[in-house]
Amino acid sequence: MFWEKYSRQKIRDIVFESIDRNLNYRVSPPIGLPASYLDPKVFYSDAPFLSEAPFMSTMLANPNHIGCHTMGDSEPVFKGTQALEQELIALCATEIFGAASDAVDGYVASGGTEANIQAFWVMRNYFVEAHEARHEEIAMVYSSDAHYSMPKGVNLLNIKSIVASVDDETRLIVLDDLKTDLIKAKAVGVKHFILVMNMSTTMFGSVDDMAGAVDLFQSLDLNFKIHVDGAYGGFIYPFSAEDPLYSFQNQHVFSFSLDAHKMLLSPYGTGVVLIRKGYISYAMTKEANYVKGKDYTLIGSRSGANAVAIWMIMRAYGSDGWKAKIANLLERTDWLCEQLTKRGISFYRHPKMNIVTLRPDKVDPLLAEKYFLVPDDHDDPMWWKIVVMDHVTEGILDQFLLDLDKTLTNE
Repeated sequence: MFWEKYSRQKIRDIVFESIDRNLNYRVSPPIGLPASYLDPKVFYSDAPFLSEAPFMSTMLANPNHIGCHTMGDSEPVFKGTQALEQELIALCATEIFGAASDAVDGYVASGGTEANIQAFWVMRNYFVEAHEARHEEIAMVYSSDAHYSMPKGVNLLNIKSIVASVDDETRLIVLDDLKTDLIKAKAVGVKHFILVMNMSTTMFGSVDDMAGAVDLFQSLDLNFKIHVDGAYGGFIYPFSAEDPLYSFQNQHVFSFSLDAHKMLLSPYGTGVVLIRKGYISYAMTKEANYVKGKDYTLIGSRSGANAVAIWMIMRAYGSDGWKAKIANLLERTDWLCEQLTKRGISFYRHPKMNIVTLRPDKVDPLLAEKYFLVPDDHDDPMWWKIVVMDHVTEGILDQFLLDLDKTLTNE
């Protein structure tokens, strides 16, 4: 797991060179494109600071990254910034998730929800076309702690769902219950399964038992493919845990989703979907004849600037810098957990994640409101979530604990 750290100047030079390789609306006569640079009455192109602002300059240039640039042809007018997206996808696939070179397709999506649904869409179409499956013969399996994009995907794709129960303490899937559900599904004609494994759930930061789930599916002789929802954990868990099961080294893993606007602190609209080479063609929209190379994505037109933003952040840190950042966040999270334990506060925390989820019995609702703790259910909270991000400093955590102590004293 290694990629080189670039200097600020090198990042600037590469991005501006990439913009220069794109079509320039002000110089070339592209009268056939239904787009242009950002409106100059609102977005000034001659602001002096832009010469040192590669991301903002990319936004102004407004490249459209429609299509999937890791395969075949793409719109040639934006080849410069497309190359940075290609490099980004390759870096995520090979250096973070252990794929072989040129073994993964992918693109920068609008977020984790789209990345998840894109992967489900490809898998469903694969089962339909390659196995002649009917929709009612396909089921998505996910835990009750999974993100709501799972039921959203089931609804959109018109397939069945199996929601696995989880243990209230460990937040792991109860495999005996899941086995019963799978046997029932098989008995009513379900033949193909999309198994979603959480590499950090949204509420708890829990990581599903990959080995246990795979063993169960294999013992029942089920046809399945695994999608890993790494929308939150994708930019932290691979750096905090050595777990080859959550990588492309695991033959059962079909796809990953990531969400750079969470841990990577990139702009919203910067999800990433990674799918093994040779499968994303099952999502090709044949009717997109005016798009060079066709379109394989759910969203269609996409901001090239968002891909550039992720690339810039990853190159600004390098792999060593990113590992150091994650280690610092986890150290801060460890300290918070130690302080909560001293106070007798019940919580769940995966040891390799920076999410701490508290039982509500000793958390005053006014304290939760003051610090914007997120409940699992706004109507009837059973848990309150703390996420130790960059802005959650030791000082802020100290103040939270002081306020917590006051509420405990008043009990």
